[in-house]
Amino acid sequence: MLEGLTQNDFPLTLDHALRRMERVYGDSEVATFDGAGLQRQTFAQTVERVERLASALRKLGVGEGDRVATFAWNNARHFELYMAVPCMGAVLHTLNIRLFPEQLVYIVNHARDRLIFVDASLVPLLAPVAERFERVERYVVMGASGDDVELPGEVLDYEQLLAAEQPGFAWPRLDERSACGLCYTSGTTGNPKGVLYSHRSTLLHALGSAVGEAMGYSSDDRVLPVVPMFHVNAWGIPYTCALVGADLVFPDRHLQAEPLARLIESERVTVTAGVPTIWMDVLRYADERRPDLSSLRMVICGGAAVPLSLMQAFQERHGVRVIQAWGMTEMSPLGSVARPPAGLSDEEHWRLRATQGRIVPLVEARIVDDDGNELPWDGRAVGELEVRGPWIARDYFEDPSGREKFDDGWLRTGDIAAIDERGFIRITDRAKDVIKSGGEWISSVELENHLMAHPAVREAAVIARPDERWSERPLACVVLEEGRSATPAELRAFLADRVAKWWLPDDFAFVAEIPKTSVGKFDKKVLRAQLEGGQLKVERAALEEPQRG
Repeated sequence: MLEGLTQNDFPLTLDHALRRMERVYGDSEVATFDGAGLQRQTFAQTVERVERLASALRKLGVGEGDRVATFAWNNARHFELYMAVPCMGAVLHTLNIRLFPEQLVYIVNHARDRLIFVDASLVPLLAPVAERFERVERYVVMGASGDDVELPGEVLDYEQLLAAEQPGFAWPRLDERSACGLCYTSGTTGNPKGVLYSHRSTLLHALGSAVGEAMGYSSDDRVLPVVPMFHVNAWGIPYTCALVGADLVFPDRHLQAEPLARLIESERVTVTAGVPTIWMDVLRYADERRPDLSSLRMVICGGAAVPLSLMQAFQERHGVRVIQAWGMTEMSPLGSVARPPAGLSDEEHWRLRATQGRIVPLVEARIVDDDGNELPWDGRAVGELEVRGPWIARDYFEDPSGREKFDDGWLRTGDIAAIDERGFIRITDRAKDVIKSGGEWISSVELENHLMAHPAVREAAVIARPDERWSERPLACVVLEEGRSATPAELRAFLADRVAKWWLPDDFAFVAEIPKTSVGKFDKKVLRAQLEGGQLKVERAALEEPQRG
């Protein structure tokens, strides 16, 4: 072998991004909305605070590999922890503030967290379960608190910790394969599972997110991460912005449509990101109040299938481009982005926009049948989607259950998909959610997207209902827009021109809201339990039995 004469030992560690923040992009900005105004600091000022924070952590006894947890909103202090904890050799563990108490206790104890940083406004949420944390030694409260809620053990103040230290920190030389971050899956079945990211995987993910075929971030951008920093590292956005010098605008706890729209308008945000339910609310607000959203070049939407009607409404009524992206916690999370090539017809353009897009550089994908045989990329063959790449997990953290998802270097995603000749992935369902009717598959995702295109429908989730003849039939659970009405027959007729006849739901249930997981996805297991328990009022609309073919 003739070896290349390159610096193969250059470490791919996050302190590279920290150095760029200080030396290349010192004038870039971190702004946090506090409800009244914005608190601003430059990247250079942020690095100085990160150095003080690392010194404080070292004095508190935090060493290499120790887990440091956060229970916090999207804000500058949380971003400082994003940089300080991994760069000093410890592991940042972001705790989901929306988990059920039992899940939160399980995660903290399973991760063996030693220290928890908690926003003052979230102390009342954490305090009731804190006595059950087995190894937590200290809590550091961030921001002023008006509540007299006590936490067990030693409680410290974030700003006092930093004030006691001096700028400058001797950052250790780290192995790029050492752990830097720990995120847990949302735990829709069983206990949440930990995904332990390395410095190498996280830095490569940040770089991969920045390329043009992915998100194309640059130092010209002002980025508003609405996706929580406790959810898969806010899709890696903070690290990508640190790497390329993009300004960060943090919303803190102010995640309603009005403050988000006002932030976009006043801060001239160019890129923002969040789950579909957030953008549905922003769209309704924008339709009514007409804020100036002209600075936006892209809204990144993911975490659940993005309704085509949402993307079209934003573009046609507000000139805002909503881009669908797909990934998983096990994937850090970026896997694919829906960017159709130029020169397509309008119909073909929107058809591809509604897919999960093409796999991003450095990630590979395939679809396989039940026997593990690879299927062709012809847009017709359907199988389980599997992926591999340098930022995709190869196992769960200290948890042998679920190990069957990692097979021969490929991650079994649990998504049922087809891939066309150009590499566009179309996920038709989760394996656990697909409806098997009369031996054929019905896509609950496609039915939901079509239903949410109806003007009277706010949200829709489709689940399987047992059927003696067909085994399963689709049940559409629908939330109507305030002041609007629709009948099962009307909604069924609306679908009739959009899906195969035998896909048409026979039954509908009108509900006040669709249950959601801790990360904003439709929680269909709750709907299935409500159906089984007789809590859903089911209305029949079928006029004839479903036909095949």
